[in-house]
Amino acid sequence: MKVISTNIGESVEINYHGKVENTGMYKYPVEEAIFLGKEDVVNDAVIDRRYHGGADKACYWYSEKHYDFWKEKFPDLDWDLGMFGENLSISNLDEGEIKIGDVYQIGATKVQVTQPRQPCYKLNHRFDCNTMVKQFIDAEFPGVYIRVIEEGEIKKGDELILLQRREESLSLREIYQLLYVANKDSVKLNKALSDPALAESCKRDLQK
Repeated sequence: MKVISTNIGESVEINYHGKVENTGMYKYPVEEAIFLGKEDVVNDAVIDRRYHGGADKACYWYSEKHYDFWKEKFPDLDWDLGMFGENLSISNLDEGEIKIGDVYQIGATKVQVTQPRQPCYKLNHRFDCNTMVKQFIDAEFPGVYIRVIEEGEIKKGDELILLQRREESLSLREIYQLLYVANKDSVKLNKALSDPALAESCKRDLQK
């Protein structure tokens, strides 16, 4: 896996069914390196820190290979990397292979996988489609949130080097399925809830 694009965005005002608010979801590719801090990407807009940014969601990745799937569904959109609000567009990222707690070196940074992305209604606005959140959940391509162990710069072309594999942990896709399935596998649920690497906010959602 390697970084195909680094993406940042400014605060953008949206009107979603009469509700006017700001979002940092509209991100676009930049040529320069980005600096990954402990709680966010420097100079990238993070509006609602209940759901984005912070120690367990400092940076969001999405797989470049998933774009072809979505382009077939939305052929008339003006496509660019960053469409899913990701700071890093990554080649060959597979949520079924990445495990919670995996540690990667990327450029000057060291990071740990914490949870899959849980989509909100702003994804509907971004794609001008009231069913996009449901489609995103059904597709099981959630992308990756991470915590930062060592801060530093990341640039286009940097490789993701796996430093530590958490064989005992569930994969990102398994966690994602647990979040949205009605009847949860009790063994997997208990395994997830006891995993110290899984983001606490994700654990709370699993317990609801």
